[in-house]
Amino acid sequence: MSDQVQITLPDGSVKPTAKGTSIFDFIKTSIGAGLAKAALFAKVDGKELDLSTKLQADGKMQVITNKSPEGLDLIRHDAAHVMASVVQKLFPGTQVTIGPSTEDGFYYDFFRETPFTPDDLEKIEKAANEMVKADLPFTRSEVSKDEAIQLFQGKGEKFKVEIVEDIFNKGAQTLSLYSHGDWVDFCLGPHAPSTGKIGVIKLLSVAGAYWRGDPRNPMLQRIYGTAFFNQKDLDAYLHQLEEAKKRDHRRLGKELELFTFHPYAPGSAFWLPKGTTLYNLLVEANRTLCKANGYTEVKTPLLFNKKLWETSGHWGKYKENMFLVLDNETGEHESSLKPMNCPSHHLLYGMQKRSYRELPIRFLTYDVLHRNEAAGALSGLTRVRQFSQDDSHVYVREDQVADEVARMMGLVKRVMGAVGLQLSAKLATRPAERLGDDALWDRAEAALEKALKVNDMAYTLNAGDGAFYGPKIDFSVTDSLGRAWQLATIQYDPLAPERFDLTYVGEDNAPHRPVVLHRAIYGSMERFIAILVEHYAGVFPVWLAPVQCSILTVSDKFLEYGRSVKAKLEAAGIRVELDERGEKLGAKIREAQLAKVPYALVCGEKEQAEGGVSPRKHGGEDLKLMKLDDFIARITSEARVPFLDEPKAATTH
Repeated sequence: MSDQVQITLPDGSVKPTAKGTSIFDFIKTSIGAGLAKAALFAKVDGKELDLSTKLQADGKMQVITNKSPEGLDLIRHDAAHVMASVVQKLFPGTQVTIGPSTEDGFYYDFFRETPFTPDDLEKIEKAANEMVKADLPFTRSEVSKDEAIQLFQGKGEKFKVEIVEDIFNKGAQTLSLYSHGDWVDFCLGPHAPSTGKIGVIKLLSVAGAYWRGDPRNPMLQRIYGTAFFNQKDLDAYLHQLEEAKKRDHRRLGKELELFTFHPYAPGSAFWLPKGTTLYNLLVEANRTLCKANGYTEVKTPLLFNKKLWETSGHWGKYKENMFLVLDNETGEHESSLKPMNCPSHHLLYGMQKRSYRELPIRFLTYDVLHRNEAAGALSGLTRVRQFSQDDSHVYVREDQVADEVARMMGLVKRVMGAVGLQLSAKLATRPAERLGDDALWDRAEAALEKALKVNDMAYTLNAGDGAFYGPKIDFSVTDSLGRAWQLATIQYDPLAPERFDLTYVGEDNAPHRPVVLHRAIYGSMERFIAILVEHYAGVFPVWLAPVQCSILTVSDKFLEYGRSVKAKLEAAGIRVELDERGEKLGAKIREAQLAKVPYALVCGEKEQAEGGVSPRKHGGEDLKLMKLDDFIARITSEARVPFLDEPKAATTH
């Protein structure tokens, strides 16, 4: 039996090393001391391992360093451990529960009767960063169930004991522990070699959270924080947070009179007149774009009998997220408000005989949907209970899939390019638990991949993250603050036709199953508007602004002229308002700026004499006096919906 193992590196080179060599020592001696210094953990045959792990068999290795997003995720989980240890040191008797990394940082949930104060957070943060500087090693060990329960019972950690019992009830044989200094927690790992790899920790806020998300359980205190490898990156992130606060769609929505909420309808927006204009502008633009690309708009019922949801599978797997309706006669839940459109579109397709000559059939709707989101999860327009989607289901022959997906991608690129959102794509492939055979999945994945390449769309592979019924392309956008948002999606669904017995008559006069493609560009209208509000900081481009220009008269003497200007602008299709208040001009200009109206049109003696206006752009640029017809030509050009013009490529990355 050989005393050496062969390690294959990402470049294909193979490095031998003695069996039992630690990953760290292998990296240092076989690759380089520089990489060893930057290394945080490694993947061997896809499994994430600490650098202290001994190599016992041949394998493929990838080293994760402080230059990698995965490395950043790791130190944030390390930071959660450090913060928890500090909390228990500063506040004896506090119990710890769980502390994962998140997209932008980490949190840890604590059970403590006394609430944490802002001063407490400052003390915890200071002590946590001192522990980072102490560069304490993270040490891994494994214990049995009895040893683990004895350990955490001895510490008075009843929540930890409950989790330990769950872990072993699910079949675990041992439990891995990680310690730094004299503090220990169980964790799957991996962790960095020491606390010094973390860089810098910043605590952000504290909030309440029920144990295991159940309101019947004790209320915990959740401390949120983040960590970066250096102060410069942290400062940039904190600046981004400040900018995000200024752009928060919930605040701007109120200030700009776009939407509001009421406790009698939690998670359901009230669209105010200006917000309704914005909403309808986006719907009409999408409607025009889709009509020109062969889509047929439909509407289907809001309420359906449970038989529909049993056919689709939602009654069994999604019922807790649906608003169920009791039958007055039986007293049972016999119906539900629809949480999605696809099953109703399948019914519509199946109501008549279809020919291969009709395909593709493209159904589009903006119907209202309802999902029973938890009250604590509701957040402005980004997480609601009532919403609409620019939802489409396209029924195609299998030989049409690649071309149709390419068309869909073209529309996504066109819209996102027009609103200035950077676009990226992920191809999500077959999950472990799936329906259909490998041949079907091979064809489906190949069709989506071909469409990505035809559109010159860079993409990453998200292996195993497809839906159980088919692969999909998920699109993320990056806004002006560099934040990523999940938006559009294209899903390949060859299985819905089986569930709903959908067919078309082929050229051979025999019945065939179509393929269903699910597609949304905006996704949720509510969420898309929230993203646009924050992306533009409420300063919408002319085409999207609910009010495109505001007429400001110098004094009441010029009100009649202002009204004539308003009439001409409205006749040209411009959305305009006239400020008829008896305020001074300076005050009117300031308020137009605060309302973020693209153009403020000053009308006074000179303007009236020359039949013109003096436009001021939002931000203060004075365009000087110009003829009204010239201004109308200018603003009319800017008011065109950009994605209804010649296609503009989205920036991809």
